[in-house]
Amino acid sequence: MANRLGVLKTILWLIVGVWATVTVFRFANGLGATTALNDATPWGLWIAFDVMAGVALAAGGFVIAAVVYIFGLQKYRLFVRPAILTAFLGYLAVAIGLLYDLGLPWHIWHPIIHWQYHSVLFEVAMCVMLYLSVLAMEFAPVVLEHPLFSHPLFRHIYNILKKGTIFLVIAGIVLSTLHQSSLGSLFLITPARLHPLWYSPHIYFLFFVSAVGLGLMTVVLETIFSGWFLGHKIRAELLSGLGAAAAWVLGFYAVVRLADLAVYGKFGLIFSSSWYGELFIFELAVSAIIPAVLLAIPKVRRSVAGITVCACMIVFGMVLYRIDVCLIAFQRSETLAYFPFWTEIAVTAGIVSGATLVFIFFVENLKVYAENPSSEEEPKRSMVKSSYYPTTVNTLLPYRFLGPRSYSLMFVVGAALAVGFLPSSAIFGSRPVRTPVSSPRMLKGYVVPRADGFGHEFILSNSASQAPTGDAPTFFLKLDGDRHGRFVLFPHDRHIEMQGRTDSCVKCHHMNLPGDTNTSCSECHRDMYGITDIFEHSSHVDHLGGNDGCTTCHVNPSDVKNRQTALRCAECHSEMLVAGSVVKPNKEGLIGYALGYKRAMHDEFAQKGFCIDCHKEKAAQAGRSPKGKDHALTRCDACHRDDISNQIKTR
Repeated sequence: MANRLGVLKTILWLIVGVWATVTVFRFANGLGATTALNDATPWGLWIAFDVMAGVALAAGGFVIAAVVYIFGLQKYRLFVRPAILTAFLGYLAVAIGLLYDLGLPWHIWHPIIHWQYHSVLFEVAMCVMLYLSVLAMEFAPVVLEHPLFSHPLFRHIYNILKKGTIFLVIAGIVLSTLHQSSLGSLFLITPARLHPLWYSPHIYFLFFVSAVGLGLMTVVLETIFSGWFLGHKIRAELLSGLGAAAAWVLGFYAVVRLADLAVYGKFGLIFSSSWYGELFIFELAVSAIIPAVLLAIPKVRRSVAGITVCACMIVFGMVLYRIDVCLIAFQRSETLAYFPFWTEIAVTAGIVSGATLVFIFFVENLKVYAENPSSEEEPKRSMVKSSYYPTTVNTLLPYRFLGPRSYSLMFVVGAALAVGFLPSSAIFGSRPVRTPVSSPRMLKGYVVPRADGFGHEFILSNSASQAPTGDAPTFFLKLDGDRHGRFVLFPHDRHIEMQGRTDSCVKCHHMNLPGDTNTSCSECHRDMYGITDIFEHSSHVDHLGGNDGCTTCHVNPSDVKNRQTALRCAECHSEMLVAGSVVKPNKEGLIGYALGYKRAMHDEFAQKGFCIDCHKEKAAQAGRSPKGKDHALTRCDACHRDDISNQIKTR
């Protein structure tokens, strides 16, 4: 028995070591660097398993409490404490898992203060928080029974909690019923995204019923686990009673789910050629139909091996049901396919392993189970009988010191393995993908007033629209820096005419490269999102005569020779900064750096003179609020015109 438990703890500590390492880099470098999640795929394994499945796996607490305290089946009382402990650790694991999934985990407390009355997710959050508190109070008497808490104050708290047990049980049942069903209600708004075999107007009821059946069998599996690893007696006759109840619940769940499909005309989808039908059959068979039939056979459910197999099938099948709803049957674009990184799996496995170690600790040190391991199975830990090896001191240490040493070693090994397999993005943080900017192209067309009175619209010469008569054509710059087809047509000639003809060039072309005039934006802002280094050190070295020319830029010999201590570009190339320009480059721009193309165009740093600021200024001059949504110059479609994009098929 001791060997089994030692091996189990060793494996669990190895996984916890991996989890700890991944945790450090997850919170240091964010979700994008350590997961397969993105803005288009905002949830994945952590929501599907850690939250959806985790809450259901912890349902044994309220189910067993209801069986004993509400229905009065006192023979199952010995299952109450371990079931409450499992539920408490399960909900605690859900809360910890949410911290990993939230982009701003330090805001997890916000639902307590900022109430969103009409949100199903708000109801789930509040119920989970309240039920976690209820579980803590339900399990607290077990902790307070330890001799460490013999002070009269703790005795008083213990008596109060014991007297309030029935009220805590009722509160727990109510809260569990609410949020177990509400987890399904979250998907009522996704009829177009969730596959018809899984979507139902009654999905909240299916979630609740399946959680009851799963809770019963989680208690069975937990009892068998304790008997196998911790030496507690397995009461097969009591487990058989839980199995019989689960058979009825799971059979009812299967009938309701199939009837729901039949009522809404979706039963035929089960036998369609789509692989979703095969997945549905497999999931329902493993989670409900097969185990319900087996548990209905007395010989099977009275057998420890038989009921263990059934419990494993139900746990696997119900977890798969939640994962199907959240991920597999939740339809996404093929370009947004999601498969979890190994780091996501490591976090999930680590949370489960950590909860298991805490469960073992409580069982070993508190009176969670009514009986103790039999004396003949109690491991003798006073001495370690082994031969003496001069190269080690292990044989000189008591057994109680050997376990922690080996577990610490496995924790370190797991942490080291995690570091070795982590991608560079997880260790060093996400790095932006380089997106070189392409120079603009030229198109010819017309500018005419818009029908709604706001601004103007563009008609291209090669479009199907009728060209206006009497109007002279103008030239547009087709700004499509990343060549993704979402371009902007910029009426270059019209801007020149409206802003003062050739004298207006300096307003936008605020910096010239050496030997150039009116340098194009894409010559300096060469990357779509990243900062560009426009200073070429090697060409300057060659032009200034090699190493002898260093002092031309690095004038102070006592300074470290770097970009910050060198002369600013404009101190030598005085013609670079254009006089009269309304765009003022930031400090970094004067030492050879240029903003990303997108930021330069959209003025994200609020530097006067970029496109949006100029439009706001013109709106103000027209008597409109710069923030007014009704003014053409302040609307996104003043520049981004998808109707024009549809006129041009080539990129």
